[in-house]
Amino acid sequence: MHCAWFEDGKLVSIWDTKHLTQEVRSNRLPPTLLNDRLIEQQSTNIPVILASVVPKQTELWQNYADLQIITLRDLKLTNIYPTMGIDRALALWGGSETYGYPCLVIDGGTALTFTGANKAKELIGGAILPGLRSQFITLNQKTAALPKVDLRETLPPRWATDTNNAIASGIIYTTIAGIYSYIIDWLQTYPDSQIILTGGDADILSKYLNQQYREIEIKSDRNLIFYGMKLAIADN
Repeated sequence: MHCAWFEDGKLVSIWDTKHLTQEVRSNRLPPTLLNDRLIEQQSTNIPVILASVVPKQTELWQNYADLQIITLRDLKLTNIYPTMGIDRALALWGGSETYGYPCLVIDGGTALTFTGANKAKELIGGAILPGLRSQFITLNQKTAALPKVDLRETLPPRWATDTNNAIASGIIYTTIAGIYSYIIDWLQTYPDSQIILTGGDADILSKYLNQQYREIEIKSDRNLIFYGMKLAIADN
């Protein structure tokens, strides 16, 4: 779960927690959901704004008294399709309204997603594939002989002479080449577009892309979803 704390409309801090394992009580948040500052202030009975793509987690919030759930209907983007993930839609709206339209948002999370909107605030479309870390985990878990490989700050040698670097090379170079391909295609239609990386792997993907493709300008901001949630609440 990705959490953000707002005060007076300003983002104070962000943090991650594990999924809930039991129902939230009607007027008290479990301490496991809170960061240290909120625990110190004993701030447990506070308004909660929820956007979820995990139905079983959403169900555990149903009895919390001060809860508002954001859905696609709360977003002022057009051409959104009914099965679109609320996380993708919020990131696109938050990124576009913060940095400007047209906008391409690349979310490097468990899944790697591309989502674009034009100046008319219409969803143009996008794509979904396994995220960077998901590819490493899958290769380790689905093969008997291949090791777990951690990400590093710099690009690995493309033509590797050991197994760890070979895995890193294959996954990283093909992933950033795919990202670059989508960016170039998008810019052919929207040359004045904002391009923003978000999600847990935003910073590392930004470093890789800057090392390999210096000619493209990409912003990195992990808070786009929270910007979108703030907008959804302000407009309702």
